[in-house]
Amino acid sequence: MLLLSITFERSWRTGEVPEDWRKANVTSVFKMSWKEDPGNYRPVSLTSVPGKVMKQFILDVISKPVEGERVIRSSQHGLSKGKPCLTNLIAALS
Repeated sequence: MLLLSITFERSWRTGEVPEDWRKANVTSVFKMSWKEDPGNYRPVSLTSVPGKVMKQFILDVISKPVEGERVIRSSQHGLSKGKPCLTNLIAALS
């Protein structure tokens, strides 16, 4: 755990993350119907757990000031917590 903490701290100071954290293993997951049809599979990216944790730390640090200062307009849906891009389409059609 100490090594991970040191790596997070170094990444935070330098703005660089270990290369392995930026890589993903892509695998195919069966969706439905015939297993022989390649179109019935979807790609899934398996990424580094420490990389995901680091991203969440950064998101939390960035999000709090943005939410508190009302920097993002209420009409923005994409990249807003609790508002997927689909809600923007619904609002536009209403």
